[in-house]
Amino acid sequence: MNEETAWILQAQQGNDEAFTYIVEQYQTPVFNLCYRMLGEPELAEDAAQETFLRAYQHITRYDNNRPFATWLLSIAAHYCIDRLRRRKFGFISLDDEPEDDEKPFELADASAINPEQEAVRREERDDVHEALRGLDSTDRAAMILRYWYDFSEVEIAENLSLTVSAVKSRLFRARKQVAKLMDKNAPKARLERITYESPAI
Repeated sequence: MNEETAWILQAQQGNDEAFTYIVEQYQTPVFNLCYRMLGEPELAEDAAQETFLRAYQHITRYDNNRPFATWLLSIAAHYCIDRLRRRKFGFISLDDEPEDDEKPFELADASAINPEQEAVRREERDDVHEALRGLDSTDRAAMILRYWYDFSEVEIAENLSLTVSAVKSRLFRARKQVAKLMDKNAPKARLERITYESPAI
């Protein structure tokens, strides 16, 4: 039994200290997923807090045979989808990065060494964000879970209540839409080398 599993089991038995450990371990990926979905740091922070609250309330339902990160990030994705639909936010801008003092859960990007390379990377990332905001909430969640968090198509299907074929269809359609929107603003050569960066940026 690894350390994380031990903490999770203790949290399921009502140990609040164990759950605090879980929050500390997962606050960065949860916040970043919420930020990519909702587009504003304040909304993302609220969504992250709600995600951990729901996880705390339902920790005993967690199946220890599944990856814990998949279960937790799925709670975050569902909450963000519901909030987008309920509040009818539509396509919230993902263009602007929050200020440093507004990103309590972000990690520094150790790879940002060369200013020119960082500028290119930021431009490419912003093009992806611009295209993502054109997707509906479920397609956006599927893309983020697949390309930022490496969820399998089966995991996405299970957690978004879709069939695997529906996930494949949504991802195919979303990739085409993202590529088309990016192609309007980016040279083809740069588009071809786009990579989906780590969620902690």
